[in-house]
Amino acid sequence: MTRTPATARRPKIGLVAGGLGAYWPQFPDLLPQLRRSAARVTERMREFDADVVDAGFISDAQEGAAAAETLRAAGCDLIVGFLTTYMTATMLAPVAQRSGAPVLLINLQPTEAMDHATFDTGQWLAYCGACPLPEMANSFERAGVPFRSVSGHLEDDRAWARIGRWIRAAGVRSVLRNGRHGLMGHLYPGMYDVSTDLAMVSGNLGGHVEVLEFDDLRVRVDDVTDAEVADKLAEARETFSFDDSVVADDVEWAARVSVGLDRLVADFDLDSLAYYHRGLAGEIHERLGAGMILGASLLTARGVPAAGEYELRTSLAMLIADRLGAGGSFTELQALNFRDGVVEMGHDGPAHLGISQHRPLLRGLGVFHGKRGWGVSVEFDVRHGPVTLVGLGQTRDGRYKLVTSQGEVVGGPLLKIGNTTSRVDFGTDPGEWTDAWSATGVAHHWALATGHIVPELRAVADLTGLELVEVS
Repeated sequence: MTRTPATARRPKIGLVAGGLGAYWPQFPDLLPQLRRSAARVTERMREFDADVVDAGFISDAQEGAAAAETLRAAGCDLIVGFLTTYMTATMLAPVAQRSGAPVLLINLQPTEAMDHATFDTGQWLAYCGACPLPEMANSFERAGVPFRSVSGHLEDDRAWARIGRWIRAAGVRSVLRNGRHGLMGHLYPGMYDVSTDLAMVSGNLGGHVEVLEFDDLRVRVDDVTDAEVADKLAEARETFSFDDSVVADDVEWAARVSVGLDRLVADFDLDSLAYYHRGLAGEIHERLGAGMILGASLLTARGVPAAGEYELRTSLAMLIADRLGAGGSFTELQALNFRDGVVEMGHDGPAHLGISQHRPLLRGLGVFHGKRGWGVSVEFDVRHGPVTLVGLGQTRDGRYKLVTSQGEVVGGPLLKIGNTTSRVDFGTDPGEWTDAWSATGVAHHWALATGHIVPELRAVADLTGLELVEVS
């Protein structure tokens, strides 16, 4: 059976709506109205990039238990309970306790407000979804079930934006819990902050780390045909501008390595990849390590984040940012510009090509600073406008934490050295920001993502149990 990569898998959202069955014989028009509201919620839920498992409408605790079993068997990433009117906690407690998934309760009344002059009791009850919300919160707290909710009305765009945030966070949780993350080569010598206890990846996030050798790549590169290299070169020319410094032999080698990387990712069913190999004296492993940037950038652009320098936690941070639709490019501090009030940051590839301000450039380098080898590197400026830094740090006791800060990429002079340099304005003194950012213990690499996504990261932290540290 072929596995669907976690990065390609849509989150599975379980949905159950309900109300107190004692009302139905008392107010005959109420249940049909609530079912129409439930149908509208189902319709809008299906507009998100998610698969919806609708367990139907429940009216008592027995029906709630049956819905709980349906959703448990479905293996959902998030359970959404729609409170259409008052209902007892016994109706939703089984759903919350048995599903094994986080639970979101939504209270969406039919319109912005009641028509007080004309409404009778039955019509009021259709607006009474807020009534059981504290009851659910209290019951879930006492049962040890984490609680979150969104209140609004059926066509309330603000409420639906918040619901969408939880669904995207559920998608991140799913890709982390189900993902296969490649780690190829060895640690960059001396980088204590990059070193990662592989057991802690699954312990904190779930998923699987596949330990790879550069020889796993070598044998695949050996099998690449000239025709495949030509096709990859054509893809590169469609994607990049080529600087005059690009040497034909170097870019052809990078294309050959790129085809091998594609096979490696497919053969080991990877959702992300971190790599590094030093090599020596121009031997094959050194050449493979130096030829990675083109292929790793193309992988990142299609949703399989690849990070150099053995940066497993950063490749996971890039994956989180990408799953939130914000890109996420491999980044570190480069310099502080006190004249312009910006922090210059980026890296010497790989890069997320989908968030470039302009067409990305391939530049030929006679030497990679601090690394063995030579070849081509990616150069661009991240799209100007709001950005968010996403780092995945590790505490002394092995727990992971998300570290984030929001700023804005602005234009200005950039180095032309084959790096993905961006000028980020954090609205404060660059030195003070750098000290505050470093004080979090984030480590020296992170993902640079487009948009201000801290609210989404708060939801991710909630669903994954990670601490979130915000630098503002």
